[in-house]
This record gives sequence, structure tokens and C-alpha cells, in this order.
Amino acid sequence: MRMRFKPYARPELLACDFHIHEPLTHAGHWHEQFANPDQPLHLELGCGKGGFLSQLAPRHPDINYLGIDITDKVLILAKRKVEAAYLAAGLPTGNVRIASLDIERLSGVFSPEDTVQRIYINFCNPWSKNAGSNKHRLTHPRQLLQYRALMPEGAQIYFKTDDDDLFRDSVGYFPAAGFEITWQTCDLHREEPAWNIRTEHEGMFSEQGIPIKALIARKGPDSTVTWVEPKARARAAEEDGNA
Repeated sequence: MRMRFKPYARPELLACDFHIHEPLTHAGHWHEQFANPDQPLHLELGCGKGGFLSQLAPRHPDINYLGIDITDKVLILAKRKVEAAYLAAGLPTGNVRIASLDIERLSGVFSPEDTVQRIYINFCNPWSKNAGSNKHRLTHPRQLLQYRALMPEGAQIYFKTDDDDLFRDSVGYFPAAGFEITWQTCDLHREEPAWNIRTEHEGMFSEQGIPIKALIARKGPDSTVTWVEPKARARAAEEDGNA
């Protein structure tokens, strides 16, 4: 179901003190957008309506959280949930920020100075209609390599999905991009970890009897990256043939 345009969304977001109004201007300075810049930075890629971020961020005021989604009409719902959660907890919103960004172009908005210790990817679009669309998946190697540039060795990605094909393929994507899968499950709720926070989608899929797949991946050394952009691979093959 398509979400209707919300004319009030932009003005309300611009009046919000934890919304990043001009996210394209902060490369190299993302830590400075928080009340305590020295705290670790965690990203949620595709924060949607904010169900996950609004539960997680107030619980950990010693960590800075940035929730990203592509449109204001979705982000406004996240803004309201986060605001309500912090108000209920009686906490200031100094450790949480939200921003409208295209995740596929993350490398143009962040720089290696914007060190990220953890990334959350929850129920992203599986892009399963055809093989050509798979490159848009948030766990595709070309995306994971963008994230790598921001992450120190040992930093983690937490990934959850309901989609069997996406999960199966992602189990191959992560090692190709130099991430070691340190934990995985094909039924998250069978022996649910204490750290898990159920999202709105997670509850909906569980009610439908769809098992939730999840994994944790750790960034390894650069020497463990085996994936090469297909165009670059074709150029290298052509050069070898002409040698």
C-alpha cells in the first residue's frame, strides 16, 4: 500500500530538534550532531515508522543513534514515535537523530571520519522480482562495501528479514564483502535472544506464521573481501586478454 503525501511532514520535521535538516552537508562531522559526540555511533538503515529506534535509543543513552529513511512521509511517523518514547522515559533526545537519506548513496554523505560501530538493517526491501534488481538490496556486497568504509574492524551489522531468498543470498553476501557471520538463525523467536527488539513488521510476520531470519556479521580485515564490482571484473578480464 502506497503512503499518501503528507504536506505537514516537512514543516514538522524542520521544527524537530533531533531531525537533521541538511544531511548532505555533514560528511566527516556526523558525530558532532549529537549532544555527546564522543559516544559510539550506531545507524539504523531504513528506520521506517520508528518502532525499533524508539525502543532502542532511550534504553542506551550512552550510545548515539541515527535513523535513516528516504522520505519525509515515513520519517514523520518515526519522529513522533521517538518523541513519545523519550517523553515517556523523561529523557532528553541528545543521543538520537533522524535524517532523510538515500541509503544506496551513503558513501556520498558520510566519510571514514564518521566512524560507525554498529549498523541495524531490519526487514529491508528484498528486491526479489528479478536478478537485476538484487543490487539494490541493502545487504548486497556493493552496499556492504559502502558500510565497510565507515566501520572499524570488529564493528557489527545486525540484520533481520522475513524473506527466505534474501536471507539465503545475504549469508553469501556478507563473507564476500569481508564480514564474518558470527551468529545466525532461521527462526529468531524459537529461542529469542534477550537483546532482540521486535519491530512492527516482525510482529506482523510472526502472526502470519512466517519465521524471522536474523544474523550478526563482524567486519573482518580488508584482505577478506572477495567481491568485485561486475564492471571492474569485466575490465580486468579484458585487460588480461589484451596483455
